[in-house]
Amino acid sequence: MKLNEKQLVMQSVQGRIHHPTMSGNGYRVGYDGIGRIPMATGGITYNFAVGDCCMGIAGDHVEPGISLKNADPKENAALMAFACIGNRAKVISGDAKGAIGYVSGKHGGIDHVLICFPKADLENMAVNDQILIYAHGQGLKLLEHEEIHVMNIDPALLKQIPIQEDKAYLSVPVVTKVPAALMGSGLGSATMMNGDYDIMTMDPQACEQYHLNDLKFGDLVLIQDHDNFYGPHYRKGAVSIGVIVHSDSFTSGHGPGVVIIMTAKSAVLKGHHDPNANIANWIADASK
Repeated sequence: MKLNEKQLVMQSVQGRIHHPTMSGNGYRVGYDGIGRIPMATGGITYNFAVGDCCMGIAGDHVEPGISLKNADPKENAALMAFACIGNRAKVISGDAKGAIGYVSGKHGGIDHVLICFPKADLENMAVNDQILIYAHGQGLKLLEHEEIHVMNIDPALLKQIPIQEDKAYLSVPVVTKVPAALMGSGLGSATMMNGDYDIMTMDPQACEQYHLNDLKFGDLVLIQDHDNFYGPHYRKGAVSIGVIVHSDSFTSGHGPGVVIIMTAKSAVLKGHHDPNANIANWIADASK
């Protein structure tokens, strides 16, 4: 693939590890009418990482690894927009100063950037530790496939994904294909460059049919009939490819979050099944 990589800007964005938050008494009423007080977004999640299953967790919208945020809304907006999956991140304060990790996703609504680190480094981190990200990737173009719009991915990581290239199309490895009807929270967003949207998982038959029960943090999935050039919307024949970034949810209209990395209005973008299509399998190579 020919990329416009030399024209891309690499710029620092930075944030602090954000403490988990809770509103009111903490109850979230699920699609089943049951109220729960689940662990959810924010903080440092020690025991779920990229590559682990994101389904069946006793929590809601759980974010693996580090949840990063800025107190200043404008600064956080830039952090959300410019950070890309695969970007290198460095701890610049606290006991883990100097540790290196990688952006694994972005979570809209709560507006967190998610970063994976080795578990040994997580043990030395604390809320409010500062992390710098080498933001690189927004503005990326496929010079020989102009009909495909790319976003939210570091070019070094993109080049590690075993994409099958033809003159007429690209085919990306994915663990499953998700119909447009199952996409929920996040619809109506003006852009997918600053967050994610959710796969609804309230229907057991659909979860079984589309293999959603096996989804992992970091999996690549294909969304059918969704155009994401300027926010997600239905378009027959359109294709979008995304990365699973947070866990399932009990809340109506929610579920595992997907950050879009590629989209096209027609079948110039395809997907082929690969059960190992997970960023964890390529991100180490992307750092070389």
